[in-house]
Amino acid sequence: MTMQSEELRPEEFGQAAQAVIEAVQGQSGKDAALAMAEAGLFGVCASEDAGGLGLPLEFAMPVVRAAGELQLQFPLPEQIAAAKALQNTEPGQQLLAGEKSVCVVLRGSDELWSGVARNGVQADYVLAQTATGVALFDAADVEKKVAPALDPDVPQLWVKVGAATPLVTLSESDSAVFLNDMRLLWAEYLNGLSAGALERSATYLQARVQFGRPLSAKQAVRHHLARMRLLVEASSAEVWRALRVDELGQTRTSDSALAAALSNASFVLEKATHLHGGMGFTWELDLHRSLREVKKLDATNGAGALMRDVGQRFVESCEVA
Repeated sequence: MTMQSEELRPEEFGQAAQAVIEAVQGQSGKDAALAMAEAGLFGVCASEDAGGLGLPLEFAMPVVRAAGELQLQFPLPEQIAAAKALQNTEPGQQLLAGEKSVCVVLRGSDELWSGVARNGVQADYVLAQTATGVALFDAADVEKKVAPALDPDVPQLWVKVGAATPLVTLSESDSAVFLNDMRLLWAEYLNGLSAGALERSATYLQARVQFGRPLSAKQAVRHHLARMRLLVEASSAEVWRALRVDELGQTRTSDSALAAALSNASFVLEKATHLHGGMGFTWELDLHRSLREVKKLDATNGAGALMRDVGQRFVESCEVA
C-alpha cells in the first residue's frame, strides 16, 4: 500500500473512472476491457509488484459505483476482485491487463450445477465457489448452460464444475477475503445502478409538465423520490460501514450490506420505472437493463437466499442472547 497517501481520495478515483467508462460505452467487450485496463481500473486493489496500485478496497468502491450509474455492460466488480485475488498468477496478470475476463459462480458443489454467473457467456475464466473454497477454471473446461430468462440480450450462464481441473485454487483465508471483497463491490455497484436511476427519474419529473406544473412539484412524487434517495444513501452507508472493523477490531460481515443493496436497488428501480409512467415500461427506456442486472445478481447469490441467511443468523443470535 505504498502508493496510498494523504492526498489520495477514493472519490477522485470515481471521477476518473467515470470519464473512462463514458469513453468505452458502445465498444466491444475486448476493446473496452483493454481501455479500462490501460486506465488502471482493474488493478486498483492489486499490489504494485503485480502491476496494480496497491490501494485498499475503499478506492475501488467509487469505481464500481460509476460503472453502475453509467450501466456499464462489462463485469467490472468481478474483474477487480478477481485481479486482486489472483494477482500473483498468470491468469491474474491476464485479468489485470484486460486480455481475459472472468465470471463468478457462488454456492458451489462439485456434483450439481454450481450456480449461475452474470455475463458468463463472454467470460474466458470461471471463478467458482466449490465445496473446499474458491477455484479458477478455464471456461472451456466446465459444463455450461445458457439461461436467457432474465436477460435475452446478455443471458446468465449456469455452470457445472464437475471433474474440471482448476487452474488456480485459493486457500481458505484467501477465498474468504475474495468473497468478502466480491460482495462489497457488488453492493456498491448495485447502489450505483440505483443512484443512476434516481437521477434520471428526478430529471425527467422536473422536465415533465402536467396541468401547468412539473410532476416533481407534486407531494406524492416527492415522497417517492425522498424514499428512493433514503434507500440509496442507507445502502451505500452500510457498504462503507462494512469496510471498517467493528468495536473489537474484527472484520464486519459483508452479507448484510449486499442483501440490503439487492433489496433496496430492486425497489428503487421498480419505482423509477413507475415514475416514468407508460414510457417506463417500454424497451426503449433502458431502466430495464439496470433492473435485470439487479435480478441477475440476486440469482447469482441464490435468489433471495442471502437475505434469508442474514435473517436466520440474526434470529439465532437473538435466541442465544
